[in-house]
Amino acid sequence: TQLKSNRQVDPDRTGNRAIRDVHLSSEGEIVHLKGYGLVKAFRIVSKNGDTEYWATNDFLMSNLMRKSLAEKRWMIEVYHHDLKQNCGVERCQARSAISQRNHIGLAIRAFILLERYFYRTGISIMEAKNKIVRSAVRFYLSAPLYGLFATA
Repeated sequence: TQLKSNRQVDPDRTGNRAIRDVHLSSEGEIVHLKGYGLVKAFRIVSKNGDTEYWATNDFLMSNLMRKSLAEKRWMIEVYHHDLKQNCGVERCQARSAISQRNHIGLAIRAFILLERYFYRTGISIMEAKNKIVRSAVRFYLSAPLYGLFATA
């Protein structure tokens, strides 16, 4: 997992301090994470100078393995983002558990259909969703059922 730079660690049993103040190699160092226990912590400095801190309870993990897992983690983040932003999974207003499960299941189904459409056409999920909405609005405006103003 990723850690914030102010998380308290104890690298050498001299007391807790912020992880940003501890010397960590990119290959990782074993430290005591306050409130958790022993972890292997990594300091990663990107090309633009940003620093990230990562920790794992797998002491045999290498930096290469950590990079692989970080890439998988990012793919999961993108999935959750698309599920929330483009498929409305968080907008369920139902109270019963079965209705909420149905809503989540249909949102996942919508995501899968949009992803399949993306792979077939190359059109992004956001653009595909907007294309559907634009088409529906265009269809409604061609023969509206309701007007804004009452006619006499």
